[in-house]
Order: sequence, then structure tokens, then C-alpha cells
Amino acid sequence: MPRTAERTPLSRDRVLQTALRLADRDGLDRLTMRALADELGVEAMSIYYHLPNKPAILDGLIEQVFAEMAAEAGGFAPPSTDASNWSATLRSRILGARRVLLRHPWAPALMNVRGTPGTLAIAYADGVVGIMRGGGLSHDLIHHGLHAIGSRMYGYVQELNDDNAAEPPADPAQFAALAPHLAAMLADVVHDDPDSTLGWCDDQTEFEFGLDLLLEGLERRRLAEAR
Repeated sequence: MPRTAERTPLSRDRVLQTALRLADRDGLDRLTMRALADELGVEAMSIYYHLPNKPAILDGLIEQVFAEMAAEAGGFAPPSTDASNWSATLRSRILGARRVLLRHPWAPALMNVRGTPGTLAIAYADGVVGIMRGGGLSHDLIHHGLHAIGSRMYGYVQELNDDNAAEPPADPAQFAALAPHLAAMLADVVHDDPDSTLGWCDDQTEFEFGLDLLLEGLERRRLAEAR
């Protein structure tokens, strides 16, 4: 008698890995309990044994993203050597997190809505603080720095608005007359690297420019405190 192929047992990790694959393939809006159950080849009720509702799955997706960030960084603990080069270490840590987000471009919006729950997110933030503290920054300066860096700490920029959603001016000449400096800037600036983009002005060049300004400013403040 031919043997029936064994089905992989359902588990929390299998559900979340499948949800991650669906979100990457179809987008977060199309990630439903029914779609997830169909992809797993199970009844939707079977999923609830491992994850009780859709919000739990969304939080689990953020956990998966932070797990990838940990793998990218080789762990979240701050390195024990070369603490004087803290800004380069932190820059590398943040750009590694960004590489993960570029693989999952839906993740920043989800993080904005759900926050960054879970022990891995806490470990990530703790590692960032440890890198800065190891570099000689006071706790007060670190606190100010985290507020200044904001969502850049996790590898993306939370834009105040999205100009992609705005209707283009019907009459460019009229817009130029109304806002000549803004019109000149927009005509001169081109974002031409969609693969590195997580938002309107959140392409790789703009992200690194802003991050470097912040890290350089924090280093100047650290040196001023030391004096």
C-alpha cells in the first residue's frame, strides 16, 4: 500500500512564516485568515490554536522582521570591541535593519500602526543604547539622540506626509508662481531608485544623508560633554 505523504505539523512559527510569505507576495491588505488557512492547507479554526486573532498575527509578523534584523546583525548585543567607533557601528546596525525592511516593504507601515512589540524589539533598542553608551555618550544625550533619530533607528523614515498621494498641480506655471522655490526644488530633485525606497523621500540616499547628519551631530555633542 502506498504511504501517504506526511503533512508538516502546524505550529506558531509555520503560521507566521507563511503569513510573512503571503504579505511579501500579495501585500498586507490581502493577508486574511482565510487566505492564510488556504495557503497552509488547513481550516481557519486550526490557526486560532496557535495565534488567537489577526492582531496577534500582525504582531507576530513584526517579531519575524526583528528576528531577521537579529540575523543580519549577528545578534543585538553591542560589540565588545572598538567602542570609540560607535557611530560607524550604529550606522551599520541601522542600515542592516533597513536591508531587512526593503525585503518586506509593508513592515514600516505595520510598525507605525502596531508599534514595535515583543522581546526582540526591546533587545534591538537595548543594543542601540548599548552601542551609544559604549561610545561614551551620557544617558541624557542618548535619550535626546533616540528622540532625534526616531524611526530611523529601525531603518526607515516616518514621513510627515506623502507627496505621492497628492494630485500634481494642474498648471505647473501657476504652481511656480505660487511657490517658486518649492517648484524649482521639485523640478531639480529626482528619486530614481525605487528598489531602495520605503516612502516618498525615504530612498537610500536621503535615508543615509539624514542618518549621517544625526550621528555626526551626536558625536559633536559627545565631544562637547567630554570637554
